[in-house]
Amino acid sequence: MTLTVTPRRLLSAAAVLTLAFVPSRAVAQSAAEHIALGDTDHAAMNAAGALQHYETAIKADPKAYEALWKAAREAVDVGEFNASAVERDRLYSMAELYARRAVEANPADAEGHFNLARGLGRKALSLGARDRVKYAGDVRTHALEALKLNPRHPGALHVMGMWNYNVMRLSGMSRFMAKTFLGGRVFDSANWADAQRYMEESVASEPHRLVHHLDLARVYAGRGDKVKARAQYEATIRGTATEFNDRHFQRQASEEINDVR
Repeated sequence: MTLTVTPRRLLSAAAVLTLAFVPSRAVAQSAAEHIALGDTDHAAMNAAGALQHYETAIKADPKAYEALWKAAREAVDVGEFNASAVERDRLYSMAELYARRAVEANPADAEGHFNLARGLGRKALSLGARDRVKYAGDVRTHALEALKLNPRHPGALHVMGMWNYNVMRLSGMSRFMAKTFLGGRVFDSANWADAQRYMEESVASEPHRLVHHLDLARVYAGRGDKVKARAQYEATIRGTATEFNDRHFQRQASEEINDVR
């Protein structure tokens, strides 16, 4: 039997072929569109909305590097001042997961390593002493890897500044216990000079970001330099809020500046 190919059948075949290619294109477009929508919400200081869009993009494309590291960033932002400890821990664990996937997707870019260092640092706050020491080593490793890939990365400079600051603020006995019994020998590398240097470089790289000024103020205060600390607290208070948690940073600066009067 001879099959007659009619114009209608040709159109039907073309339609089938077209539909066969739609899903992959639609998925790619969906991921890109949701990343763009997430970027818009991030710029509008709507971290929760941005996180939802980045997560939708990840569902569409599980290896979308940009969506993964940005989702990690927003999860930390949403969790940082969350009133619920349970929700805060969940968001930090989520940030760690997304950042690890980002590093796996693109190990040669600084953003994945930085956001993993940041997420690990936040998650460590909810852990016991032994796990905190382990996480401290991982935070340092990924922050330094980010700086190897981008020596002027403001976030990675900030992480290293605060890593040194937080270790130096431990009592001598706490550092001894961590190094001797918990395997935290990496703490030997911490010092006040590096805490200040890294934070000053972070501020110089991104002078508009309030959190850099706030944490540099804390480093100066920790070193007993009240004049410089006060100047950085004032810069935080007077600065323009452009990020989700800036209002919280300004409130903290307003409270802490009283300690360096």
